[in-house]
Order: sequence, then structure tokens, then C-alpha cells
Amino acid sequence: MRSLDIGATGMLAQQMNVDVISNNIANMTTTGFKRQRVDFKDLIYQNIDKPGSQSSDISTILPAGLQLGLGVRVGSVYKIHEQGALQITENPLDLAITGDGFFQIQMPNGETAYTRSGVFQVNENGEIVNTLGFLMDPNITVPADAEAVEINENGEVFAEIAGQVDLTALGQIQLATFVNPAGLEAIGDNLFLETTASGAAQINNPGTENAGMIRQGALENSNVNVVEEITSLITAQRAYEMNSTVIRTSDEMLQQVAQLR
Repeated sequence: MRSLDIGATGMLAQQMNVDVISNNIANMTTTGFKRQRVDFKDLIYQNIDKPGSQSSDISTILPAGLQLGLGVRVGSVYKIHEQGALQITENPLDLAITGDGFFQIQMPNGETAYTRSGVFQVNENGEIVNTLGFLMDPNITVPADAEAVEINENGEVFAEIAGQVDLTALGQIQLATFVNPAGLEAIGDNLFLETTASGAAQINNPGTENAGMIRQGALENSNVNVVEEITSLITAQRAYEMNSTVIRTSDEMLQQVAQLR
């Protein structure tokens, strides 16, 4: 019976759906996290009578035909890169992006990773790094005698040095934008890598081209909507139960056939 296999495909698809929703809920407080969604695809159809085929020797055609679907599969799991709410922290090295763009991070293997998490600190050399100790790109060093660091919305970094009236320019933060940010490869630790699907990174100063602006002393929260995720979770659970009912019903029908004398 086809229904056994069809019900199984539905249960497997909804199981993956629950996995994705669970990951969203688990990261509801992760800085800069972007929620994911599952895209379902129906499986290939079995053509018993193809639509449009002749139904008689006088060239009449079948208006609908007879096609039987064989179930469902997960087509893709994609991230939704919409803006998360800002949380004010007053920490001078907490940075949030309002608009499009990603901070650039220098990986130990030489690659450049991208992130929306603006939790930055300084290392033992005064260099601005993320929580893993990876350098921001472009690299910016804060002098040891700096009393304060100021970063404007255009990404310009200044230091207030004791005994100096004017601020000292330290560098320029640049943001990377992508034609298709959903095509970035997530590697964990709030980091993404460029792929063919995302397109090449376009590097610009904040506030120019399509790049967003920098907000100092704030962080971008996860864009997970808990109410929506719980609703989706209940829907996925009910869909899983209904597919299991299909398998149970098909099994009962087979038992009736087996008991025929």
C-alpha cells in the first residue's frame, strides 16, 4: 500500500520540521541569531493516466488524468535574515547593525567569516576581537592609555586619550553585504561563510551602498518570535500525529485483508 510509504515520508518531514523549530527556540536569546524555516516539496507523482492523453480512438483527451502523489520531503532549510530587536547594554564594544550587513571576522585558517553578533572585546594586545578571540577585519587596535572608545554610526572608531583634547582615530569598521544572505553557510558560534549561493561579499563602510549603520552600546537580539515558534511546533506535532494515523489505518486495512478466508 502506497499510504504506508506516504505516511512515513510525512513523519520524517515533520520530524525535521520539529528539529528546526527546536533549534530556533533554543537560540531565542542568542545574539544576532536568525531563525530558520523548512520548505517542503511534494514527491514525484505516479502517472497512471497522464493528463492530456487520449481516452478514445476519436481523439478525446483526459481533462485531469490519474496521478497519485508519493508523499513529501524537505526541500530546504533557510534562514530568515530580518532585523532583530536592539538591546541597549551601554558597553562601548557592544555593537549592533541596523540594516543590512555583517561584521567581518578573521578566522585562524585565514578565511573570513561573517556575523551579526556584535559582542566584541579587546585582547592582550589591545586588538578588537570577538568572544572566541578572533580578530575583527579590518583589524583595529585600542591603545593601552585609551580612557574611552567611541564608535559613530558610520563605523569610525576613536579613542579618548588622557591629556589630549582631540579624539584619536583608530580605524574604520566595514560591513559585508550579500545578494543572497540566505545562501551563507552557518558554521556555529554565530559565524557564517561565503558560498556560491550567497554571492561574493560586497565590502562597504556603514551607511554607504546597501550597508546598515552601527549602533554602539547595543546588541541585536535573536529574531525568533516565540509565539510563532510554539504555534508552528503544535502544528508540526499534529501533522506528525496525522501521518502516524495514516500508517496505523493502512496497517489495519492490511490486517483485514490478511484475515480474509
